[in-house]
Order: sequence, then structure tokens, then C-alpha cells
Amino acid sequence: DSLVGLAMLGAATFVFAYYTTWTFILPFVSETHFLNLFFLPREWAIRIPVFLLLVATLGVGTFIGKTVIKSAQKEKAKK
Repeated sequence: DSLVGLAMLGAATFVFAYYTTWTFILPFVSETHFLNLFFLPREWAIRIPVFLLLVATLGVGTFIGKTVIKSAQKEKAKK
């Protein structure tokens, strides 16, 4: 369990450092600098988080909807 937690912490740290560099540091670096080779174009810095937010919202909404429907079916079965 601690190895999985350590791997998740490492992945989260890498993603945070990568995204922070991409969004806060890269706009101040020349477009011809070699550092730009490691990053996607800047518009993806907005598109990816928006897509992930939409997917997460859809997942949470689906879970809540299924839970409410299941609860209503149980209530109906009791009556």
C-alpha cells in the first residue's frame, strides 16, 4: 500500500510540476527555446483541464443519478 501511495504521490508531483512550468514559466520563455519541445501548444493547457473537469462532472453526476434511482426503486419495493 505504501508503494502504491508513493507512486501516486510521485505522479501527482510530476503532473503538478509539469503543468506549473507549462502555464506559468513557459509563456515568458522564447518560442525558439529548446524547452518548448517538451510541452504541447499552449491552448492545450486550457483544453485538457476543461475536458478532465467535464469528464469528472459527468462521472459524479452519473453516480449520484444511479444512486438516487436505486434508492427510489428500493423505496418503491418496500411499499
